[in-house]
Amino acid sequence: MRHSSILPALLGCGLLAATASSVAAERSLVFCSEGSPAGFDTAQYTTATDNDAAEPLYNRLVEFERGATNVLPALATRWDISEDGLKYSFHLREGVKFHSTSYFKPTRDFNADDVLFTFNRMLDAEHPFRKAYPTEFPYFNGMSLNKNIAKVEKTDPLTVVMTLNTVDAAFIQNLAMSFAAILSAEYAEQLLKAGTPSQINQKPIGTGPFVFQRYQKDSQIRYAANPHYWDPSRVKLDRLIFAINTDASVRVQKLRAGECQITLHPRPADIEALKNDPKLQVIEKPGFNLGYIAYNVQHKPFDRLEVRQALDMAVNKPAILNAVYQGAGQLAVNAMPPTQWSYDDSIKDAAYNPEKARELLKAAGVKEGTEINLWAMPVQRPYNPNAKLMAEMLQADWAKIGLKVKIVSYEWGEYIKRTKNGEHDISLIGWTGDNGDPDNWLGTLYSCDAIGGNNYSMWCDPQYDKLIKQAKIVTDREQRSVLYKQAQQLLKQQVPITPVAHSTINQPLSAKVEDFKVSPFGRNSFSGVSLTP
Repeated sequence: MRHSSILPALLGCGLLAATASSVAAERSLVFCSEGSPAGFDTAQYTTATDNDAAEPLYNRLVEFERGATNVLPALATRWDISEDGLKYSFHLREGVKFHSTSYFKPTRDFNADDVLFTFNRMLDAEHPFRKAYPTEFPYFNGMSLNKNIAKVEKTDPLTVVMTLNTVDAAFIQNLAMSFAAILSAEYAEQLLKAGTPSQINQKPIGTGPFVFQRYQKDSQIRYAANPHYWDPSRVKLDRLIFAINTDASVRVQKLRAGECQITLHPRPADIEALKNDPKLQVIEKPGFNLGYIAYNVQHKPFDRLEVRQALDMAVNKPAILNAVYQGAGQLAVNAMPPTQWSYDDSIKDAAYNPEKARELLKAAGVKEGTEINLWAMPVQRPYNPNAKLMAEMLQADWAKIGLKVKIVSYEWGEYIKRTKNGEHDISLIGWTGDNGDPDNWLGTLYSCDAIGGNNYSMWCDPQYDKLIKQAKIVTDREQRSVLYKQAQQLLKQQVPITPVAHSTINQPLSAKVEDFKVSPFGRNSFSGVSLTP
């Protein structure tokens, strides 16, 4: 057996907050967030908005070190891997309490049954809870875990064995992601008996450092400190409030006025003033992200390679970088950021050439004045600070090659839902890496299995899929890199996307905030965070 080292336990999220007037009275923190979550059942969702809102409530078997990419024990204190790489034995932490609320009072501690419920609900379409509350699991299925996990068993109340069908070099990294948050089997049983299984998504129960209190859409989410958290050293605040506002300028105003202590996604034009404010601090880090244009290859004429090539070479990327990112980013040429290992730096963009693009469209039979829809996100994201402006610039770029572009937008949750369903012609979207493994880009975003999940191009290439699946079952990093570089070359040739930019992350927060770590994965966790008086 190969054994994991037993590392210091990581508390995987949390924090507290309250109204601005009570910040001094309590150890409370207000986080100015950018959007309303669709729910708190993390297995259903892929956006940072949803995952951030759930992060204070849950733990996973393993979790990422705060501000880093390496994995530490959490609800599992250690794990063993069989010599053939197919069996993972997780040894669970004793004495972990689930949240006690007005709607649920646990009668036992966390144990193996909770791990079985969490994963079997995602694995088994006939699972009683899944039948009572049908839902999709885009991350789990998009990474083919639904096909690769053969079974999940308990050998005793504090040991769980997961058996895989094939070796998965990214398996432990994947289990540290938000979708793998451990749920209470006892709470699920209570909901089934009451005939209200969907409440698992709106009235969440976890083991995390903060307990859910209430949620008012487009206004706020309130959490209280978990008095029974298994690592009390990480709970340094009393309350946490997410104050929701989609307007970046309003969020900045609230931060500067002391109405919140942390915000996110400031407009590039505001960054210099924030850096010069003595009451604030701004943490700057290279973004582990990609903003890109996704062409829906299941809609005509985008099923034609020549059409996608024409659109790609008509995009004036430097102009977009200057206007949209305003110096806080770098041009992207590849399907993942250059800081990701296995990145192929030999890949180059096609030259900007509207004249040749117009010729390609004509050769493909696309008539002058053809109308297409371009979907633009309604919110700022780490990878795209101004999707509306980017869409307007693309509208002008593609008008030069004879296309009439209609810009479409929806509320963020609806936008994601509709793009997953493939209703768009072209969409502006992006990604912040989740776990530091290349498969989280090349598999999660562009594989056949990810259609209906995060593959917004609806692109499925058997040769590409073969390469990335081979790479997942190889444990040697150099061998994996060779396969991933071949996949990147193929993807670039087929143009299901146009990479636009990698943004620089600027995280503004009050000077009173201590020990907040900027996650490379774009997650906002308040574990271990404190406020000075």
